[in-house]
Amino acid sequence: MCSNESRSDNLNAPTCKVFYKYLYTVINKSMQTILITGGTGIIGNALTHMLVSKGYEVIILSRSEKASDNASVSCAQWDVNNGTIDIAAIKKADYIVHLAGAGVADKRWTKKRKQEITESRTKSGELLVKALKENDNKVKAVVSASAIGWYGPDNAISKKEGFREDALSYEDFLGNTCLQWEQSTKPIEALGKRLVYIRTGIVLSNNGGALKEFKKPLRFGVAAILGGGKQIISWIHIEDICRMYIYAIENEISGVFNAVAPKPVSNKTLTLELAKKIRGKFFIPIHVPSFVLKIILGEMSVEVLKSATVNDDKIRNAGFRFLYPSIDAALNELIKNKSA
Repeated sequence: MCSNESRSDNLNAPTCKVFYKYLYTVINKSMQTILITGGTGIIGNALTHMLVSKGYEVIILSRSEKASDNASVSCAQWDVNNGTIDIAAIKKADYIVHLAGAGVADKRWTKKRKQEITESRTKSGELLVKALKENDNKVKAVVSASAIGWYGPDNAISKKEGFREDALSYEDFLGNTCLQWEQSTKPIEALGKRLVYIRTGIVLSNNGGALKEFKKPLRFGVAAILGGGKQIISWIHIEDICRMYIYAIENEISGVFNAVAPKPVSNKTLTLELAKKIRGKFFIPIHVPSFVLKIILGEMSVEVLKSATVNDDKIRNAGFRFLYPSIDAALNELIKNKSA
């Protein structure tokens, strides 16, 4: 038992205070429910596991209600195209994490695919706003995904300082999509709820996404440097992006935050560092010409070849600390984790 007595075989009073504060936090979290849209994606899956490990209950909004083998995770139905959503899930939620959206790099950018990418984000955001506006609920905050596609290619200022959150959206497909994406949930603020936007960089994970594509040529001993390789990649480790979402839930921050590691790197640096860690000295660096990428990827090649240096000062000034601030630390962890 805790006691005010100072004994070597017992907890002292200050230790008791820390223990009870920790116990209160755990119990408080266990009573809180996080509703996640897009919960089956790379970030959604990892975030769900992290939330459950911290004592939260999680509800995943999905087009088909599926059973979960984890007692702390449940599914609820919604259909963005038909404008339907499980109101009981909305009423149960203390916080909403909005990740829903068609994968930007999953398919070639046809006119139809571009419309799907945009509308999957805007319509889902509008549906959440409608549900919150028309139904009694206890939602304290909504943390919504966005992307650094908001920003254009590097210019003289961004190369030196990095794009900051107050920069205007760029006039291209991804810039306009991110603008509409954020605007779709903006009315949530008028409902008196805290609203946070997480503009996400290139997420490095063993479960898909960009890292999987970088690894593919290495199976054949080829380190494929895209274009000239000088374009800057503003990246983030999967664990850090999930921790950032949880930080936004647990702390009274609001507004837009860039989710990128403090040390962006060039495409060439990332490719060669990954090759060294996987293949040692046994690989051949090869530049894939820009015109080849344009033929293969079409309009999407613009993003692959774009240099975007994004600044992370705002989230760090808000108190967030990265576990993997450098590409070396991030790749070491991911490769070690994959091997294990």
